[in-house]
Amino acid sequence: MKKRIFLVFAILSITSMSFAQLGDRYDELVATAWKHYQNKAYLESAQTYSKAFASAGDVGLITDRYNAACSWARANEADSAFVQLFRIARSGYYTNYRHMSRDSDLLTLHNDRRWPEVTALVKINQEKEEANYDKPLVAMLDTIYQEDQGLRRQIEDIQKKSGYDSEEMREHWKKIMTADSINLIKIKKILDERGWLGDSIIGEQGNQTLFLVIQHSDLKTQEQYLPMMREAVKDGNADSGSLALLEDRVALQQGKRQTYGSQIGQNNNGEYYVMPLEDPDNVDKRRAEVGLEPLQNYLANWGLTWDVEAYKKKLPKIEEKK
Repeated sequence: MKKRIFLVFAILSITSMSFAQLGDRYDELVATAWKHYQNKAYLESAQTYSKAFASAGDVGLITDRYNAACSWARANEADSAFVQLFRIARSGYYTNYRHMSRDSDLLTLHNDRRWPEVTALVKINQEKEEANYDKPLVAMLDTIYQEDQGLRRQIEDIQKKSGYDSEEMREHWKKIMTADSINLIKIKKILDERGWLGDSIIGEQGNQTLFLVIQHSDLKTQEQYLPMMREAVKDGNADSGSLALLEDRVALQQGKRQTYGSQIGQNNNGEYYVMPLEDPDNVDKRRAEVGLEPLQNYLANWGLTWDVEAYKKKLPKIEEKK
């Protein structure tokens, strides 16, 4: 599966195409398909992705088609999985050969005669895209990314096993903070010497790594590099959705309300909630402007339902928690 990016707890993967372009029905169906996948209802997930594509006139984001292929593969429907994989491979835009090759969701396809053919197409796409990459830098950023995300993916399992306030969790957070400190030194050196590099030099994941490390840093560092990221978005070297997440985190730490609803809190009872949000009535409009999906779809990852009127009533108490 196309992995989700972990920030406070988790956020949906960000794409350059606005979710609003494909319609609300598409968004709803994709969110439902993802939920089916998380519940290991793979056939229902795959079928729901198909409904999403049909709702948009047989159009779909590459990430969603890849995820559909994963669900079909998990459901042991190889033909349908390869339909989606060949479609994104032949488009020339799917380039993540490394991820596709090691994705456990696709293991059932590896002995199929079509597997070498589709992976060869993706490898060609990747080689074309990476022709002008700074390969040593890309490799270093990949190591940072894997460490940053790998440690955070373990949080949920440790919480389920030992509890959020356990000694095991405290030790794990020490590991995360140590790794973050070391990675921040490396990322600051890159940003200070070369600026915010775009996908054409370090690739989409490398570019995302710059953002993740800054997002996980202290407020002073975030405030220092926020203007640089704003300029990078204007120049096409950073993602507007990622910038929105950083804007939210900085605003909350400055004692203000967030703009896009990306930051999710958790109370002492383990319940999740949207941290203080400015103008809740128009949050989806603002999210669509920066390429983020509707807030309801985002909140579904925490089992939350977005009720704007109920939220406005709770907001004073939520601000007391903050």
